Amino acid sequence: MLKSLIVNQFELQIGQMLMVGIGAYELTTTELNICRSHNFGGFVLFSRNCCDPTQIHSLCRSLSQTTRDLPFIAVDEEGGRVHRLPPPFSHFPAAAIIGKTANPDLALRVGRAVGHELTLVGINLNFAPVLDVDSNAANPIIGDRSFGETPERVAAMALAWSEGLSSSGIIPCGKHFPGHGNTEMDSHLDLPVVAKSLSELHELELKPFIHACRRPIQTLMTAHVLFPALDEELPATLSRRIVTEVLRKELGYQGIVFSDDMEMGAIAGNFDLGEAALLAVRAGIDVLLYCHDLAKAVGIFELLCRKARQDSQLRARINESSARISKLKMRCLREQRGVSDHQAVERLLALNHRKLIDEVHGS
Repeated sequence: MLKSLIVNQFELQIGQMLMVGIGAYELTTTELNICRSHNFGGFVLFSRNCCDPTQIHSLCRSLSQTTRDLPFIAVDEEGGRVHRLPPPFSHFPAAAIIGKTANPDLALRVGRAVGHELTLVGINLNFAPVLDVDSNAANPIIGDRSFGETPERVAAMALAWSEGLSSSGIIPCGKHFPGHGNTEMDSHLDLPVVAKSLSELHELELKPFIHACRRPIQTLMTAHVLFPALDEELPATLSRRIVTEVLRKELGYQGIVFSDDMEMGAIAGNFDLGEAALLAVRAGIDVLLYCHDLAKAVGIFELLCRKARQDSQLRARINESSARISKLKMRCLREQRGVSDHQAVERLLALNHRKLIDEVHGS
């Protein structure tokens, strides 16, 4: 009996290390059963999941009831072109537009406004702000998602924005460590390489993350990018040298580390799915994202359970991540507010952030 309880405890912990996407506006019966039986640590919402505030509020409530612990319910709501939520949610300006105001107080107020809207429908984690420096005009994926072209501007504005988000009850997640701004490939499609020296990385890419570690920001997301000066073989998400040695030990970061989506081409096109998951966990990743194919998340869950029974070092890593996840959830997550779907919509409409958006564009 004791052995069975221990195995079940590891299964619960491993489920908490996986964050998944679902297919549409509501859980199917199959998705509901899978989520309940695997105790997933969280869910990521995309445009395919977001029809209107009433539906989103209802979906978030359903998702929150699928696990033993409250789940992270996340979205990429950066503003600008990375904007998942439909009207009447506000479409906030891109980070670059906010950055050009050089006004951290304005950035803080925008972050707080974003958070207030997310909170009303039950979202509790935002995969933002971008901490990458916009240092390469040929970059196909970052560009105006960055707060600026200097690490100082990015650090000041992005961290003020994240403080605003936190003050509204939403967990911010800075991305993409150690920096995606100087790539010429989209990591959704292929594996980018940043061939800079260690001193060059410290001078530019790493600076905003160093500031974020000191503030500190509660969660960070890794980049599916290869940095030969740090690790000649493995991209950041899979690299123990980058996640544990640099981020944890050298920069002193103690928060949760999310992977970017493990189904993206940079990882899935270059590594076996199971091998990548094991490398990521051993590297120090706390939560693995599988945003599109629920069956892949189930397969990774089963693989990690099987390997953990055989490998004491892997079990120790799982324990570390489990402790961090539990600590953040206990500190930051609350039951969804007891309001009806209709009341949530009324409160969203009452926020009316048009004046704030106009202030950003007029600054």
